[in-house]
Amino acid sequence: MAEISDAIAMIKKAESDAEQLIADSKDQSKDMIADAKLKAEESISEVKIAAEEEAQKTVFDAEDKAKKEAQSIAEQSKDEVKSLKEKAMGNVDEAAAIIVKNIL
Repeated sequence: MAEISDAIAMIKKAESDAEQLIADSKDQSKDMIADAKLKAEESISEVKIAAEEEAQKTVFDAEDKAKKEAQSIAEQSKDEVKSLKEKAMGNVDEAAAIIVKNIL
């Protein structure tokens, strides 16, 4: 009779141990899931920051390129205006001579 009683006690202990193991496993899996979510959120945040920095760098690079191009165009226009003015001034004497000739 004592053997049956010992066997029943062992079975109950095994059931209790199994239930505790299941509860511990559930808690551990919840912790693992929470940790994985936190790591995923951190990774997403890091990727967003990196993407924003890259986008900002791209914008700054584009602005810098546009400023350099605008400066180049302004310098080219200035040179062309100077050249046209010189050509026009070269024709002033001839134009003045024609006007004087036509008036006199």
